[in-house]
Amino acid sequence: MTARIAVLASGGGSNLQAILDYFDALDDVSATTVALVASDRAASGAIDRARTRGIPAVSLDATQRTGGMVGILEGHGIELIALAGYLRFVPVEVTRQWRGRIVNVHPSLLPSFGGAGMYGLRVHQAVLAAGVRVSGATVHFVDEEYDRGPIIAQWPVPVTPSDTPGTLADRVLAVEHVLYPLALHAVAEGRVTLGDDGRVRGAPEPPAGCATYSLSATPTASSVHELFLNPNR
Repeated sequence: MTARIAVLASGGGSNLQAILDYFDALDDVSATTVALVASDRAASGAIDRARTRGIPAVSLDATQRTGGMVGILEGHGIELIALAGYLRFVPVEVTRQWRGRIVNVHPSLLPSFGGAGMYGLRVHQAVLAAGVRVSGATVHFVDEEYDRGPIIAQWPVPVTPSDTPGTLADRVLAVEHVLYPLALHAVAEGRVTLGDDGRVRGAPEPPAGCATYSLSATPTASSVHELFLNPNR
């Protein structure tokens, strides 16, 4: 099964790079490809990464970020949308047309520490202020509310007494770089779907012989059997 992916990003594009590296490593095993990168910031690192790779890149103006987005996505034959640090609200027309084919990664264990205005270091500041012992990353389908779509996958990350927002952000981002491409690939291949009832169906298959997951471990693609903790299943 093929899938043409659009990645929407506002910042440096490290999750975009993780996605590209993941599909590069599959070589010709996967027909999934990043066919478009779009950003609301002309100077974003994500745009630079795309152009370096020869991937079509669009710097979205005010019209393209709203009513014009459907036309851009359709014009590039996009079948799956990945939000990777995209800080704008995605138009309802897009979330409805690509229902079950638009996903996001968020740097906390949703539904905690999500919603409008909760992004970047703000999330990690809120986590530390709340005094919780565990944070993490979540991949979820996108709907018409910020960070409220059905959860595909989560991975917990411990919060240590010495953490700052920056150190916690670094550890959570390392998890995102493993979790997001794996979940995205599963959606692209139809191994994970969103049912008409709003529940997530299926789960990615972990690699054979994967190691036992440790809460304190740095995640790798060979230790994913605890990644896919889907409360909707």
